[in-house]
Amino acid sequence: MISIDEFTNELKKNNLNFFSGVPDSLFKDFCFEIDKKFSSSHYVAANEGSAVGIGIGYHLKTRKVPVIYMQNSGLGNAVNPLISLANSKIYRIPLFLIIGWRGEPNKKFVDEPQHIAQGKETKTFLKSLGIKYKIINSNTNIQKTIKDLKEYSDKKKLPVCILIKRKSFDKKKFNIKLNNKKLFLREELLEFIIDKLPKNSTIVSTTGILSRELNEILQKTKKKINNFMCVGGMGHAISVASGIAMNTKNKVYCFDGDGALTMHMGSLTTSALQNNLVHILFNNFGHESVGWHKTSAEHVKFHKLAGTLGYKNTKLCKNKKEINNAIKKGININKILFIEILCKQGHRKNISRPKQKMQLLKEIFIKKLK
Repeated sequence: MISIDEFTNELKKNNLNFFSGVPDSLFKDFCFEIDKKFSSSHYVAANEGSAVGIGIGYHLKTRKVPVIYMQNSGLGNAVNPLISLANSKIYRIPLFLIIGWRGEPNKKFVDEPQHIAQGKETKTFLKSLGIKYKIINSNTNIQKTIKDLKEYSDKKKLPVCILIKRKSFDKKKFNIKLNNKKLFLREELLEFIIDKLPKNSTIVSTTGILSRELNEILQKTKKKINNFMCVGGMGHAISVASGIAMNTKNKVYCFDGDGALTMHMGSLTTSALQNNLVHILFNNFGHESVGWHKTSAEHVKFHKLAGTLGYKNTKLCKNKKEINNAIKKGININKILFIEILCKQGHRKNISRPKQKMQLLKEIFIKKLK
């Protein structure tokens, strides 16, 4: 196993001291370590493209090479600034990318379905972007790998990448203090809300643990709810819900998360136009699904932001009474409604994943939608 201490020390030796990105579960302890060692020069970004932009700005100011970290699914967000700003044909900006390789091909470990296609194409993706990369695992010579890539990035003035395989790093214990405010866990609130919604309601749910919890609740309660899980495309659940809500009077509910919504906040300007949408944000102040790293939006009051971006009605809820009143309003009102629900951090470790194929779940959703 690669020592996280050794890895971060090698980055420092090579003058790689500035970090921005979006956390990934494949190197979650590394993310905690850089937050500890480089707290004054570590910026969690809203999305991976923003992290690249922050890194480019840092280089323009200092001429130094920034470290940009992400999960490989985040390459989709990062492509635009990588290819239209950092590229060899444009500004030639050196960047040191650290990318977790989810969905690595030909492995017995079964990853989430949304990572399979991305994992298969990750190397091709990097090649097409003209990014020199090295794949590392638990046996890699880290000193040489980091040194060689950093020198290449400096000399050529181009992005380079370390692609990290699963279980490459050792585990390190961090004292992660979850928010223990007098709030309810999201799973309990999901069950409470499902009980209040009319049968045959349409829900679009966001990426990560939330959709898995909701799927279990619907399986357990047998309530007739039509749910589309955005297992990938983090941050796009509200756009999917908006597309469904257009040109129909049927109510559509979007169950969102704070980390996901932060990624593409601009989407609220279009969802705000759909009077039959109820946008429910579960805010637990963290990137829960990848290890409880902080988001870039801990300071954001989302219900106020939604009002500024065009939502005619917004609510902030901290308990079941407030949630019940807000849901009643959402069911009966004929105008857009945004509900921000503050909830406690944490979830069960044994939450199951959907057993059916995604294509089958899509067809079931479409059939019920009609």
